[in-house]
Amino acid sequence: MRIAIACSRFNDLITDRLLAGARDTLERHGVDRASITETWVPGAFELPLVAKALAASGEVDAVICLGAVIRGATGHYDLVAGQCAAGIQSAQLETGVPIVFGVLTTETIDQAIERAGAKMGNKGSEVAVAAIEMVDLLRQLPKPAAR
Repeated sequence: MRIAIACSRFNDLITDRLLAGARDTLERHGVDRASITETWVPGAFELPLVAKALAASGEVDAVICLGAVIRGATGHYDLVAGQCAAGIQSAQLETGVPIVFGVLTTETIDQAIERAGAKMGNKGSEVAVAAIEMVDLLRQLPKPAAR
């Protein structure tokens, strides 16, 4: 299984932990370290474009998107979180390759920390399992008929 991880540098205190969780879980589930590609993007808003490029390359079976969008005093959160989610969904549907949404959208930094390896588990680990599950599921589904 070949997995790409696109990870946002913005809020890297959080995303570094998400990446570590995803990487560890993939390896524990038998994905060879050499079959994991890691790519860094500036922020969550850039994730959909890179995820689509990775998915369309034909070199990976799934893409994991990791990021953290934390609500602040400006409207930045509202613009970035929704567009990131919509872009990732669109890229997944256009390419037919699973692109898993591992972008935290929290009200506070404390909530993000809780979801990046503290009280609430590690979302990076959770989405790594989802990526594996989706690849396995798609491999089992009937292939489209040739025309």
